[in-house]
Amino acid sequence: MMRIWMAGILAAAMATGAGSARAEDSALKPGALVADQIPAVPLAMVERTRPYMEYRTASFVDWDPKSRAMLVSTRFGDTSQLHRVGTPMGQREQLTFASEPVMSAQYAPDGSSLLFQKDSGGNEVNQIYALASGRPKLLTDGSSRNNLGPWSSSGKLLAFGSNKRTGLYNDIYLMNPAVPDSARMLVASTGGGWVPIDFSPDDKQLLVFNYVSVSDNQLYLIDIKQGTARKITDSSRSIGYAGLTFAPDGRLWAASDDGSDVKRLGIVNLETAQFEVVIDEKVWDIMAFDISPDGRWIAFEVNQAGRSLLEFHDTESGTTHSVDGLPVGVISGMKFSPWGELGLTLNSNQTGTDAYGINPETLAVTRWTRSETGGLDSADNVAPELVEIESFDGEKMSGYLYRPDARRHKGKRPLIINIHGGPEGQTTPRFIGRDNYLVNELGIALFYPNVRGSTGFGKRFVALDNGPWLRENSVLDIGAFLDRLRGDGKIDRKRIAVTGGSYGGYMTLASMLRYGDKLEAGLEIVGISNFVTFLENTQAYRRDLRRVEYGDERDPEQRAKLEAISPLIRASEIDIPLMVVTGANDPRVPASEAEQIVAAVRANGRPAWHLLAENEGHGFRKKANADYQFWASLLFWQKYLLGEAN
Repeated sequence: MMRIWMAGILAAAMATGAGSARAEDSALKPGALVADQIPAVPLAMVERTRPYMEYRTASFVDWDPKSRAMLVSTRFGDTSQLHRVGTPMGQREQLTFASEPVMSAQYAPDGSSLLFQKDSGGNEVNQIYALASGRPKLLTDGSSRNNLGPWSSSGKLLAFGSNKRTGLYNDIYLMNPAVPDSARMLVASTGGGWVPIDFSPDDKQLLVFNYVSVSDNQLYLIDIKQGTARKITDSSRSIGYAGLTFAPDGRLWAASDDGSDVKRLGIVNLETAQFEVVIDEKVWDIMAFDISPDGRWIAFEVNQAGRSLLEFHDTESGTTHSVDGLPVGVISGMKFSPWGELGLTLNSNQTGTDAYGINPETLAVTRWTRSETGGLDSADNVAPELVEIESFDGEKMSGYLYRPDARRHKGKRPLIINIHGGPEGQTTPRFIGRDNYLVNELGIALFYPNVRGSTGFGKRFVALDNGPWLRENSVLDIGAFLDRLRGDGKIDRKRIAVTGGSYGGYMTLASMLRYGDKLEAGLEIVGISNFVTFLENTQAYRRDLRRVEYGDERDPEQRAKLEAISPLIRASEIDIPLMVVTGANDPRVPASEAEQIVAAVRANGRPAWHLLAENEGHGFRKKANADYQFWASLLFWQKYLLGEAN
């Protein structure tokens, strides 16, 4: 396999942000970015890619009970902000004007106030604000980590999570948002992930759960007046939930894997904790649902290998109907309006990401927004195809392949494998934004695998990678996908690279080590390089939750295995070019994980580009930063993947 080491050595010798292009011919780098050993971005590249940089998305957030308008999060500047849309396809009226993204918000039940949350520089230390006379009013202390919870039915109370007592764990508080000083602690936690879920219809009780792991959520009912807690679930049984909501009649509905490998829709008996199944999709998870205000309709999403199917269950007749009018893609954020219309976000590579409304009576679909895609027609983007394989041990798994149009791109095509994070996450057939440039214009195929440990395929599958001794089996899954894709007659087996973010960053490094003879390069984003240092340095409130997944570094035997499977320990064996992308404020995977792998690879004389954002956290959220990240990545792929064959 040809390696362009001379070019790599020259790049390593350049000053930060330097390159072959003259300064006047180079794109201006955002001031918060540090481009270490990355060539300057030519203005010609910026102009070629510009249409793909200028797409927008619009995500459904909530309904305005007073005006019947839809609240969406979209971007007209550098970050996504809240906008109100009065009618379907109407003008987007901007409500927030923050320098940081605002994507989570809720109206009070009567529409009298609008609350939202945002952090600073990607640090995930969220504060809660009220929008008062067009200005944000801070409701929390400005220093602790806070997260919006549900409104009470009366609209007088808000439940929210905060770590202000300990600085670590999430306690649960109640507050009258009109009087911020009224906040009082309802639940003091001692660890885990405590989250307020829903008020009972009479507002006398609050349902909360403790997130122990993706497959173990313990439920509690809190008496709001007395402050006492009653546990509903049995700690000896691990049960996962994908949704919990009180119906108007007081029954608790849930999407639960109780008694099943996949999540089914049903009712939890609050006295016995028995789960009564109402809807069973057999082999598919029910991932989310909502109940109409009158209790008649339940809208729910079925996850079919990542593709969403929307259905409505009529509680009066007992019948269930599928919605056929939505494009094939992924839905999220479902919520009924007070007048009965269902709002949601639909994400598809051939329609983009936009907000829709559904009438449960007629199943009629109304598109509320049509986001701009830089002048391009998203219908011209390729539709991903499902690829199914059996891995090394016979385990069945799948992923989505975005294959370039053979009419435009002749011959065998280069391929980038993009591995999702989590690991409790899932690749879905969604809009890929800037990366459509790689597919449409450069003819690079993109493949997004769901290795073992991914969600959406049942609780057995999600547990197959748990702990240090099973961890590398997911890397072997990449080997099985590689074998399948290298045997594809339309893929150039000599030009394949790998990328991924967060846990996918670890998988990228591990794949470079194990399959370096089959790969040309690797680009990891906010990834783990050493499990021990990651567990020691991730934010303390996350540490126990991550130990459940990866292993406990305090145990000598587990620590030794965690070190043995960590890419940093074997960095001297990385023999192909590496690029690393980092957020300086990342509370999940500290920037030190990137710094140590970059240093180790460079110490061996191998190329290691490093892009650091001083105003970002776990991924780049600001448009200027994300654009430059794409251009720097494109330089990397052109140099080390496309090479002389470009």
